[in-house]
Amino acid sequence: MNLLPAVTVNYTAIVAAAVASFVVGWLWYGPLFGKTWMKLTGMKEMGKKDDMMQSMVIMFVGTLITAWVLSAFLQLTGSMTLSAALPVALWVWLGFQAPEAAGVVLWEGKSWNLFFLNAAQKLVNLLAIAAVLTYLK
Repeated sequence: MNLLPAVTVNYTAIVAAAVASFVVGWLWYGPLFGKTWMKLTGMKEMGKKDDMMQSMVIMFVGTLITAWVLSAFLQLTGSMTLSAALPVALWVWLGFQAPEAAGVVLWEGKSWNLFFLNAAQKLVNLLAIAAVLTYLK
């Protein structure tokens, strides 16, 4: 059984999409909603610089995987235009990321406001990844 038939990997697009994802994350959890996010999570300050760098490297690898998988989904569904890719990204978010993000409320006792902040970021992030992947196809 071939799990990924006819899927080609554009490594430039994958890396560019991961970089775009990091820009979205930096904007979202920095100047746009950083103070709100820290308040909702109960954080007083950011972690140590060394810990942050390690977390960013691990997250970047995870983002590369997300971009690669979304690229495969887009190819398998024939959704390689922006207008076709954005609904696929929305469905991926709705089916996989939004329910997972609810765990912070259900299991960690965080507020629904934190859920909405994080879930919205995940949606914007996937839409940005899809946009870059289709632009650099």
